Amino acid sequence: MQDEDKAWLEWRNNFHALYDNANYSSSLQAKVMHASHRLLERPFSQANYFPKVLEIGAGTGEHTQFLRHNFDHYVISDQDAKTLEVAKNKINTSLKDKFIFEAQTGESINHPDNSFDRVIAAHVLEHIYQPHLALKEWRRVIKDGGVLSILLPTDPGVAWRIGRMLGPRKHAYAAGIAYDYIMAREHVNSCINLIAILKHYFPECKEAWWPVPLPSVDLNLFYAFHATVRK
Repeated sequence: MQDEDKAWLEWRNNFHALYDNANYSSSLQAKVMHASHRLLERPFSQANYFPKVLEIGAGTGEHTQFLRHNFDHYVISDQDAKTLEVAKNKINTSLKDKFIFEAQTGESINHPDNSFDRVIAAHVLEHIYQPHLALKEWRRVIKDGGVLSILLPTDPGVAWRIGRMLGPRKHAYAAGIAYDYIMAREHVNSCINLIAILKHYFPECKEAWWPVPLPSVDLNLFYAFHATVRK
């Protein structure tokens, strides 16, 4: 059946224009969100080299500002082609030749097996209805010994719920966005369940939390996961 819900359709149709405002509308909110991207890139430096990288669900390309490692080719993908147009304007001019923009979903990637040295999914897996199938697809396109990097909000942890009430929820309703309803439709997987799935499929992993360096969903806002893929 076709989804004819007006609030949902308006959100999806205008996602490219609303995303940055919904997540980076205040200096504090932007600072917190940027901290999540830094958390995911913390293990890497200029000493690391991943020749070919795929970012899934890249949205408006915010994560590219925080990359620390070297690469030759970086594929920015998202199911919304309009967000990719926004992302193109965020890329450092001196690096534009290294970036490729592709409109595609995270559940079905249009690349052969063993194509990438690193796959990144920042603030993505909580939105996917069958995350275990998406993870199998991501594993398929990663080379043996390659790295899968995933960033998650700690929803529905206590700190996340409080942070949501203090920041993005208020700004969203002021902008006429039915925030609670949209988040119920968007964040379909809990952080706790996703962590269990990730560790089941990728036992050779490292994890990190922010802002408290303790493994607690309730004390933190973000969770970062890195797995070395073995085939």
